Amino acid sequence: MIVVTGATGNVGRALVTQLAAEGVPVRALTRDPTRADLPAGAEVVRFASAAEPAAMAAQFEGATALFLHVAAGGEHTAELLAAAREGGVRHVVVLSSIILDHDDSAAHPIHVMHTRLEQQVRDSGLDWTFLRPGAFSTNSLQWVPQVRAGDTIRWPFTQSLTAPIHEADIASVAAVALRDPERHAGAVLSLTGPVAVTAEEQLQAVGRALGREFTVVEIPPHEVTPDMFPHVPQEMLPALLESFGAAVGSEPDLTTTVADVTGSPARTFEQWAKDHADDFRAAE
Repeated sequence: MIVVTGATGNVGRALVTQLAAEGVPVRALTRDPTRADLPAGAEVVRFASAAEPAAMAAQFEGATALFLHVAAGGEHTAELLAAAREGGVRHVVVLSSIILDHDDSAAHPIHVMHTRLEQQVRDSGLDWTFLRPGAFSTNSLQWVPQVRAGDTIRWPFTQSLTAPIHEADIASVAAVALRDPERHAGAVLSLTGPVAVTAEEQLQAVGRALGREFTVVEIPPHEVTPDMFPHVPQEMLPALLESFGAAVGSEPDLTTTVADVTGSPARTFEQWAKDHADDFRAAE
């Protein structure tokens, strides 16, 4: 049995879907099972926090592996890992961040958060595999309000370069590591998409997927409003904008990890845009 935290998130949902399709026993933890809308082959269980020690322990009974999202345990990650180990889990695959590959970013809030997470996992006594993806293609969903409003998109640092990765590719690597723990225990896997693309190129790819053409307007950072980054905590926004600026004209490191681990090439951003075209369309 594989337990997946963050099961209704982008990566978690893709992972649960893949495992269930392959007939792998999977238990999806979510705070509201009634709204999870996960595949029938998955066992959907209410996520229990450290405030409910008995329920927390029960959700890991019979499990041998765990997919751990950074937000799952929060301040109680150590307790969650202890409960997993007591329930039978021996191997944990951690969704971390590629920012940990760069020591010069040690003060960045995301670096601090994931460094702490990885250390807690190392201290847990469990075998582990760390997945360190770069920019998520799903970050582009922050453009949904502007895309639905019209064909002019205002954005800072439109020429910033990233190698965004499809959530299904992260899930595919996680699935391999979870099913074959002996081979991947102790591995640190940095994941990127196959090519570097600018923010403007990503927007135009979304436009092509929708059969539209966007006018992309560069705005200065001081014109950025919080609603443009609805999923970014306000305290992290300055650091995020700084990283966008640093990525202008700077080619990101590309990895072949997705292909190396899964045997299939990483999906392009163009493919991601086609897969998610309906997410950008307004409800009719």
